[in-house]
Amino acid sequence: MQKTGLVLSACARTWKSVRMASSGVARLNPLENKVALVTASTDGIGLAIAQRLAQDGARVVLSSRKQENVDRAVAALQGEGLSVTGTVCHVGKAEDRERLVATAVKLHGGVDILISNAAVNPVFGNIMDVTEEVWDKVLDINVKATALLIKAVVPEMEKRGGGSVVIVASIGAYSPFPLWMGKEREESIKETMQIRRAS
Repeated sequence: MQKTGLVLSACARTWKSVRMASSGVARLNPLENKVALVTASTDGIGLAIAQRLAQDGARVVLSSRKQENVDRAVAALQGEGLSVTGTVCHVGKAEDRERLVATAVKLHGGVDILISNAAVNPVFGNIMDVTEEVWDKVLDINVKATALLIKAVVPEMEKRGGGSVVIVASIGAYSPFPLWMGKEREESIKETMQIRRAS
């Protein structure tokens, strides 16, 4: 818990420095005219990220597996005067990923930012007790779906001159549990994509 607090504190300081103009004054709406997709964003960390992006001027597309969650979160953030829409998206389903990207393109003209926050954690405990079904679920959602969603948004980002992808992982990527092994793969995906886009 202490490590997590330190990481969050460091992230907050970094974000604050990013938002500061050269004059040392925070820029108003630094993400104005940017379009952001956030997966698993109707509660918890995902919702907080979506809220902050919208507060900084981005037009945000929320997503969740359940329509009622999307409706609730969109209503709450729109009630704050924020530019937020939403759609159902189970990241493990190709048609849902396609709809998420298509929604952003249809409503806002493209995608500038992807926050990949969706993940599953179906089991804790001895790795020898983990079933093949659980392994399939962890790898499908935490690894494959992340990579395929990035693949779907990059062409839209390129049309707008570039973009940013953030994969929400965890310090737990260094822990010996199936979920965290999936998170470690997410880190690997991120590094591979950075190399590919830089070349």
